[in-house]
Amino acid sequence: MRKRVVKNGVAVNAIAGTYVVFLGLNIEPALKKGFRGFAIKREDHTEGEAYWLRGLKTFEAVVPNPSPGASFSSYVHPIQSFQWADYSAKPAHQYTYTILCMYGQVNDIKPKRQLTVTISTEVEVIENGHSVFFNRGSVATQEYARKFLNKKPKDAGPAAYAWLSRGLLESIIRFIDNTKKGDSIFGAVYEFQWPAIYLALKNAKKRGVKIDIIYDGIDKPGGPKKRNEKGIDDANIKSITDPRKNGKLMHNKFLIHSRGDKNFSVLTGSTNQTENGIYGHSNLVHIVNDITVADAYKAYWKILKKDPEVKESYREDNMQASPVLDTLPKGTTPIFSPRGTKLDSLNWYATLASEAKGALLMTFAFGMHQKFKDVYNMDDNILRMALMEKAFAPSSKEKDTKDVQKIRNRKNVIVALGNRIATNAFDRWLKEIDRIIPQLHVYWIHTKYMIVDPLSANPIIVSGSANFSKASTDTNDENMLLVKGDKRVADIYFGEYLRLFAHYSFRESVKRALDKKKIGTADDWKPQFLIADDSWMDDYFNENNDKTARFARRAYFSGPMSE
Repeated sequence: MRKRVVKNGVAVNAIAGTYVVFLGLNIEPALKKGFRGFAIKREDHTEGEAYWLRGLKTFEAVVPNPSPGASFSSYVHPIQSFQWADYSAKPAHQYTYTILCMYGQVNDIKPKRQLTVTISTEVEVIENGHSVFFNRGSVATQEYARKFLNKKPKDAGPAAYAWLSRGLLESIIRFIDNTKKGDSIFGAVYEFQWPAIYLALKNAKKRGVKIDIIYDGIDKPGGPKKRNEKGIDDANIKSITDPRKNGKLMHNKFLIHSRGDKNFSVLTGSTNQTENGIYGHSNLVHIVNDITVADAYKAYWKILKKDPEVKESYREDNMQASPVLDTLPKGTTPIFSPRGTKLDSLNWYATLASEAKGALLMTFAFGMHQKFKDVYNMDDNILRMALMEKAFAPSSKEKDTKDVQKIRNRKNVIVALGNRIATNAFDRWLKEIDRIIPQLHVYWIHTKYMIVDPLSANPIIVSGSANFSKASTDTNDENMLLVKGDKRVADIYFGEYLRLFAHYSFRESVKRALDKKKIGTADDWKPQFLIADDSWMDDYFNENNDKTARFARRAYFSGPMSE
């Protein structure tokens, strides 16, 4: 849901997903003098609560030695940013946000301008269309450290797992549990190892549901075959599974719900069915209740069931079943891989990215392909954001690192890399754990999605299992969804993207300071305070002197200063 309010030279653009309400803020330049920041009050009409939102930073003259992990009312220590997000929002709740512009001396600031916006968050599950679920994205969070005393989930207990999942695992279990006698579940899964999902499938089989899960059984170093088959054997579910042996990488993660010859819905996304996939790094589940989409997935599943080798005939089948189109239509368009070596779908994604009129937001789990480097280097003023697990692919570290640095030097581009805070010396942050299990290929960002013009009337979402890479196009078994014109879906993805971006951008700034030896060790990092004068706004209003895309973000997120 979206709502925009402009009043007396102040603007707020509110975008509500399921668990995030994002506020894009703006003021007229004439109001800059003496402006100290925004105070924001939230009223929850569903639960009958009202309080001032809080932050970690203080005015040094007012609170010079804040305790680690302490937070402070924005009415006394205002928010010095033109974007803010409420990450404690709940689905299907109505909220009113009162925004005050604070002025005066730091020990006696007063409000001078005020406006309010009332907005409702989205429900999690809808019968027709799309339901999207994001996990928390990392155990390396301040909220996790506060709630669970920085213990690993296996030591903290079930509440920690539930908090990290935030409905993601529950959405998979519910998808399976919603089947009844005579129904079928057809699946294609890369890492198939989580006991709760095994149990749900076993219970479905007992109800008379037909189950047929294809898993990655490809015999290759580092692959999940042995772990998959051990889990299958331990759960005694071999009768409802089939190994995919002849592919290069069976990277799909989807389930289909069918009844007879009718296919009703598809569950897909980036989530591997492992402890780290569900609870550790950032992942999502995307459910589509659409017969046409489900039929396309079922046809693709039937091809996978034959266990084809990766040859031209297999690629051609996928290209014919899900062709690249000259114009992306409204609605949902699936794309299946592997495809031809000309990389038609990857070229299509890059073209869609290049056609953004307002903003482009992407995640990259394993470096950035050259096609997208070219997009991020385009010479224009479009806001572009990239959230990356790391800046490079393993085979091209030096080149990729230089290329990404060139991209991030652009005034309209901002990049955040996955990182963690290892001590409690950072800006009064509590110590955080860095991982959920010992051995990891991906620590933080595992999602694979792109958002084109999220705040427009026709936003585009590209999301699924493929890593926007060559291998994900021409050799791997993959699936992607292209969704155009669905503002509900865009609002959910948008809020979650910015939640994670904010989460990692601070950590990445600390790492850069360490790498450049601006500080000797992590413990040399000095507490950060609010700025006592109005210079905190300089980058937000100076387009030519902006190295963090603050000008571009303020302009795009808040919209023009008019009704």
